[in-house]
Amino acid sequence: MIGRLTGTLLEKQAPHLLIDVQGVGYELQSPMTTFYQLPAAGKQVVLHTHFSVSENSQQLFGFIGTQDRELFRLLIKVSGVGPKMAIGIMSMEANDFARCVMDDNVSALVKVPGVGKKTAERLIVEMRDKLKDWSIEKTPDSNESGIIKLDEPASNVNDMIAEAESALIALGYKPTEATKAVSKVKNGDVQRSEDLIRLALRGMLPA
Repeated sequence: MIGRLTGTLLEKQAPHLLIDVQGVGYELQSPMTTFYQLPAAGKQVVLHTHFSVSENSQQLFGFIGTQDRELFRLLIKVSGVGPKMAIGIMSMEANDFARCVMDDNVSALVKVPGVGKKTAERLIVEMRDKLKDWSIEKTPDSNESGIIKLDEPASNVNDMIAEAESALIALGYKPTEATKAVSKVKNGDVQRSEDLIRLALRGMLPA
């Protein structure tokens, strides 16, 4: 069982990561709540991991904190929710998800790709007691106004927009949905593709 990795972050293209640990490259998948907090490529990173084995695959999932990993493990215990769907659900901030569960907000949960009405209802029923005493750690916003200000060359901005759209598509959104969501928040100067993704998801998922 692999419980934690410490190494150099080589590549990150949501939801996929590649980490070099003493010459061995580990491929992982991570939720956006982890991507928002990752350092730049080439920097050291510590991730708490979950190793998933099924009949057809072996997958490693990485999380910036143990709380995110615990939420992931709770989600995959829900009937009909696999690792891929759990990663998609964790596109929304943990406190937003907990609020949806506590408020019986089915309509918000079905906005997550792959989550239908029946799955949303099961999530609410099965997760309510588990999240009753859940201590949510709010990830600091890069900018409360939603406008990220930093001078960047146009080519870099275009690359970040492309990365953000690719990430949303990888999470299960249709290309047209991804393009539309990113276009709504790409005005102004952009610092990181992760910021664009977060703002785009805010427009599609509960705020």
